[in-house]
Amino acid sequence: MTVVLKLGGSVITEKDEPETVDRTALSAAVSAIADSAVGEDIVIVHGGGSFGHHHAAEYGVSTTEGTHDVNGVQAIHGAMCRLNAAVVDALSEAGVPAVPVHPFSAAARDTGGDISLPTAQVTTLLEEGFVPVLHGDLVAHAGAGATVLSGDELVVELAPAVDADRVGVCSTVPGVLYEDGTVIDRIEAFEAVASALGGSDTTDVSGGMAGKVRALLALSAPALVFGPDALPAFLAGESPGTTIAGNDSD
Repeated sequence: MTVVLKLGGSVITEKDEPETVDRTALSAAVSAIADSAVGEDIVIVHGGGSFGHHHAAEYGVSTTEGTHDVNGVQAIHGAMCRLNAAVVDALSEAGVPAVPVHPFSAAARDTGGDISLPTAQVTTLLEEGFVPVLHGDLVAHAGAGATVLSGDELVVELAPAVDADRVGVCSTVPGVLYEDGTVIDRIEAFEAVASALGGSDTTDVSGGMAGKVRALLALSAPALVFGPDALPAFLAGESPGTTIAGNDSD
């Protein structure tokens, strides 16, 4: 079974403190991954948290608003590389054969904003026994300079490429929530839950929970959104949190 796992930036960083890793939360996530039976058949994507989002907000860059400012590009991409190195190092120390993959080096958007992401390096790394670790990043954008490529967008590109059986999105909340704070068990269409969805309560240039749901509904594999405490259950094959099942996924 192949799994694509997204670790939210808010999960592994102190999102209100620029460039600060939440060491306790990262350690817990890494331990769950290292102890799971998924083994090497996992692709990990992590968000930007207080690393990428902080700099992207400073330079006014989002998934739709770009920049030609080389200082902004270097600041945002550099921060994400530093966070990626921290995640890869933590996984390696736990015995996970993690290797970094930086999307900015390969991906591009056309003038309409559609993503082109070569995935042969990821599939080959998986076949060779590695655990690829990708991250939210910048992406070359025709006509706009560079824009944000979110971790959620990466998940949507990677899941079909690696023929993922399951997709997990580990967030700071226990699932997608109704307005009263209860967890929505299952989502099959965005319109059914649109009124309950809003943006992130901290700086997020990638669309918040509404953006996550829209992106995950595009997948054929079932996707689950859950909190950090439920990560071991997800990796054990259980279905915690909210199941997002668009395109007739189970």
